[in-house]
Amino acid sequence: MTAERARSKHSHDDAPDTTAEFERIATLPDGPEKEALRQEVVRAWMPMAERLARQFRNRGESAEDLRQVAMLGLVKAVKRYEPDRGSAFASFAVPTVVGEIKRHFRDHMWGVHVPRRVQELRNRVRAAVQDLTRTPDDRSPSVADIARHTGMSEEDVLLGMEAMESFSALSLDAEVSGADDGYSLADTLGAPEPSYDRVIQREALKPKLRALPERERRILYLRFFREETQGRIAEQLGISQMHVSRLISRTCAKLHDQIEAKAA
Repeated sequence: MTAERARSKHSHDDAPDTTAEFERIATLPDGPEKEALRQEVVRAWMPMAERLARQFRNRGESAEDLRQVAMLGLVKAVKRYEPDRGSAFASFAVPTVVGEIKRHFRDHMWGVHVPRRVQELRNRVRAAVQDLTRTPDDRSPSVADIARHTGMSEEDVLLGMEAMESFSALSLDAEVSGADDGYSLADTLGAPEPSYDRVIQREALKPKLRALPERERRILYLRFFREETQGRIAEQLGISQMHVSRLISRTCAKLHDQIEAKAA
């Protein structure tokens, strides 16, 4: 078949006639020969995938990344296409490639995680805003306008409008709206409180200390609150300094294990 006849059968010049190749692929067992023929078909249809990728330019993703995603969709289409079903490859490949690109935007381009339902609300609101701003007065549609146009509730419209602001995130270095002194979003963030962990540990330790035997509790009090030496503590209690050292080590280890077990 000549190139002119091939082009006449398709709506685009980038849709080659690979009917024979697909028929050959269908007869081959899995292996190097089949894979090589699939790669040949992929190369033939690459201009079509590139054209589809260009339709999604200027939406926050680089042209090269869009091209790579489109090629992935094309590879999937070539692998899954079944010529015996009677449909042309183009009618199968186009929605497969476009679907792969849209899935990429849905799964990888949001600045924050947004549930699928909210993403769909955002898309409906976005399309409605585009439709309604084509009016002669070109005014921004209200929430009620969008709700009437789409049949959505005003609550869902508001949710979709909020999601429109979530597609891309501002840098923490961005200046706060209305600030004229370089005050950035990072300046609004709180810093960790150095004593916070100590407060938690102290409160967790109090009931454990109260549950200790009297002698162990007294030894810890004298050592850590009165800052007595182990020798002075031993004299007051009438025991050896070595015994005091062992009691302090054993009691502290027991308290540590109890606090860790509670935290886990």
